[in-house]
Amino acid sequence: MDRDVMLLLYRDMTRIRRFEEEAARCYTRGKIGGFLHLYNGEEAVAVGSILAVEPTDYILATYREHAHYLVRVGDMNAAMAELFGKATGCSKGRGGSMHFFDVSKRFMGGHAIVGGHIPIAAGIAFASKYRGDQDITLCFFGEGTANMGAFHEGMALAALWKLPVVFICENNMYSMGTPLYRTLAVGDVAVRAKGYPMAQEIVNGDDVLEVREAVRRAAKRARTENLPILIEAKTYRFRGHSMSDPAKYRTKEEVEEWLKRDPIRLLADRIYDLGIANEAQLKAIDDEAKHDVAEAVKFAEASPVPAPETLFDDIYTEEQSAPDMENVVSLPRRASAGA
Repeated sequence: MDRDVMLLLYRDMTRIRRFEEEAARCYTRGKIGGFLHLYNGEEAVAVGSILAVEPTDYILATYREHAHYLVRVGDMNAAMAELFGKATGCSKGRGGSMHFFDVSKRFMGGHAIVGGHIPIAAGIAFASKYRGDQDITLCFFGEGTANMGAFHEGMALAALWKLPVVFICENNMYSMGTPLYRTLAVGDVAVRAKGYPMAQEIVNGDDVLEVREAVRRAAKRARTENLPILIEAKTYRFRGHSMSDPAKYRTKEEVEEWLKRDPIRLLADRIYDLGIANEAQLKAIDDEAKHDVAEAVKFAEASPVPAPETLFDDIYTEEQSAPDMENVVSLPRRASAGA
């Protein structure tokens, strides 16, 4: 095992975990509004997958996309500022938790509409093939997406047109609060790839090395043969669907059993066994992640909110038909005062 690669995997997984933990704390303090979907427990999927491909490859994810952004873009300040709704956020404070974007890094966003980004991924892969580029597309989604019409449309077109896209199902066993066996007629999401037809593979989503190797193989195949594949990574989220979900539909015993398979701890044990690093060295990586998160919170708190005059930036509108800004900005204040 390459020492630098192993430590990079551990570093990125730890950064994600610490970021999500701090995001949860900030949410409970009222510093973050709206929805907040955390990735605790699934870190091996995003890290193993994205570090297996090239920086020029495209990434699309769902509303649970903080991890994917941190692996590909790495800007913790911009990520935290986006959660705080600040102008310095990666989507200028307009997207919030579910809509991280950085097109310059080919991170094509988190998408809140379940399954809505599957055809978009197929479209991006089509563009790469049409231009003759060697870029591929990684598309992440949850197992609940496998029941959506857009999922089947995107998969069917990817197979029909032989597109260089790797579909990665992050199967965390629950569609919001509903267990998999109550929402899916088959035991494995990967089985559905056979209907298009398309290659498929099931991996242990808690083993970052297994995920990485599977995606490396899939990426090479997509890049050289223009063939899509569906990878199902079986994993588990340690928290509820979102911060508003107490997750009472799961037993304490079930959660504790999955906590034994914590992907970060599994990787740490392997690093120890291989003699790559000791406990003190891994603690230093963890301490650095905590420091970076603390600095990101300071950055977010000190950043300005979007200026009112930018309200209509980056939207489709006729300039002459835009409402008077002074009236638009003052309306919420009057309504609030009157209430």
